[in-house]
Amino acid sequence: MRRLRVALLAAGVVAVTAIVPIVASPAFAATGPTASQLLAKVKTCSSPSKGKYATDDGASSTVSICESGSAYFWKADRDIDCDGVSTSHCNHSTDPDYQNQTSFETSKGKPFQADSTHYFVIPLPSSRFSYTAAGIKPGSVAAVIYNGKVVYAVFADEGPDNIIGEASYATAKALGIDPNPATGGVDSGVTYIVFPGKVPSTIESNSSIDSTGIAAAKAFVG
Repeated sequence: MRRLRVALLAAGVVAVTAIVPIVASPAFAATGPTASQLLAKVKTCSSPSKGKYATDDGASSTVSICESGSAYFWKADRDIDCDGVSTSHCNHSTDPDYQNQTSFETSKGKPFQADSTHYFVIPLPSSRFSYTAAGIKPGSVAAVIYNGKVVYAVFADEGPDNIIGEASYATAKALGIDPNPATGGVDSGVTYIVFPGKVPSTIESNSSIDSTGIAAAKAFVG
């Protein structure tokens, strides 16, 4: 079941991401830590959120936002966010929950484009957890991990304050997940590791997001 989404237009910021190839070597690749290296740092949940989140509208609340060093993480499903600029992939016809804006804007003052920018979603601040209190700014980069793949994405959209586990069409496609906003996504197995305050210099650039994400991930693992 797909969850309802909320997009609240706010201050201008942009997001993007890049795919990080996975290698067998235990050492860092030029592209950054592997999925295994990152996941090894988020095995236990310390300082969990004050309440748990559901992965879909009407589902049980089972997911906590956890803290690990300077990062925050959660393990959830993967719903498809197609909000933002209307394209052939993301529009009112392809997505019944489509909205033509994202909570935050690109550096050009426009909504993000979900089928080109790697971005992810955080629930609106609530008594459970407040991303603002945690120092997570719009545009903060995260490592999104699924099935051995790592994709770096930026915080560009907000979701309902009781639901978690969503990222853009482009992020899903890069992870090998069906990006169809009506039928795609996965029910579990996705880890989101957010690096507060690590915002790409050009947040609409996937290469800039990748560079910022790799640097943050290396510091986190190393």
